[in-house]
Amino acid sequence: MPTALWIAHVKVSDAEAYGEYARRATEAIAAHGGVFIARGGAYETLEGPDRPRNVVARFPSMQAAHDCYFSAAYQEALSFARGAAERELSIVEELE
Repeated sequence: MPTALWIAHVKVSDAEAYGEYARRATEAIAAHGGVFIARGGAYETLEGPDRPRNVVARFPSMQAAHDCYFSAAYQEALSFARGAAERELSIVEELE
């Protein structure tokens, strides 16, 4: 079964609230088998809106990535990100 990636592009407007989101989201992601493979760091935007925080997490499957997003723990974490950042988040299946 192929693994899947969460790919997020973020522009933070409230660092304190977003920090709480990140702390809680990290726990929810780990609980679903997710691991971070990129979190912040150097980036270059070639197309689309500039979002200076870029995060990629790998999950064991599309279903695990989907289930994480809709879990109670992640939805609680997400409540701290709403209004604290502009975000785009996609789930992408990796090639086998």
